[in-house]
Amino acid sequence: MGDCYNKEALWPLRQNIMDCMSGYKGCYQRAYRCLGAAAEIMEDQRSALLTDSLSQKLAKRAHGILAREIPRHKDELPGQVKQRFLGAVSHKGVLCLYDTALAQCGRIYALSDSYGLAHELLIHLLAGAVANGYDVVACPDPMSPDRLSHLLIPQLRLGFLSLTGTQSLPAKPYRRIRLDTAADSEVLRRSRSRLRFAKKVSAALEDEAVDSLAQAKAMHDSLEAIYNPQVDFRLVEQTARNIWDEILTFEQGNA
Repeated sequence: MGDCYNKEALWPLRQNIMDCMSGYKGCYQRAYRCLGAAAEIMEDQRSALLTDSLSQKLAKRAHGILAREIPRHKDELPGQVKQRFLGAVSHKGVLCLYDTALAQCGRIYALSDSYGLAHELLIHLLAGAVANGYDVVACPDPMSPDRLSHLLIPQLRLGFLSLTGTQSLPAKPYRRIRLDTAADSEVLRRSRSRLRFAKKVSAALEDEAVDSLAQAKAMHDSLEAIYNPQVDFRLVEQTARNIWDEILTFEQGNA
């Protein structure tokens, strides 16, 4: 790809290019540290609420939804699971592409979830839907990818989307489940100050991470402003086409 650059024009600008990237890696490292700390705090607040009784209650609720919404296919093999991120933490903040889910699913269960409890409901729904013969899209939590945040069943046009207190759907949901109220009231009462503190600190850490990502983005934009005018994009496209042709030739030769 180096042949696509105008090296003669870029050489006098080398110091400017290096200056643009000063601190770039540090911004990402700071963002990762903040997000890691926020994820640990959120896990702590989940563990404070997640009792055996709550797990059983959410499993029972999931089985009721399965019986009502997800009938078993006769003589069908188990469905397939695809994993797709529906949300992310970016330089613009915490984002979730709810419109993407709404394009596939006309019936949406909105899961009001301030404490990260949705996973405990979704894992039962996922297992039941797959066992009943439906393909599903499992959407991990970007802050904790081993946990589910959303579940889509396009064959039924049925989706389960979790929302925190700061998020909202662009359309009215089919049904709403308030997961926050499922927690034991006595446990909530005892943990209220701890949960309030955890929410405040994790939000501050996320804000710091977003700010660091925004700084990195600004540095990258400054870098692109210098070298983009010196890139031969027609040559870039031609190089990409040549590589693609090589890949196709290799695949055909090994078919």
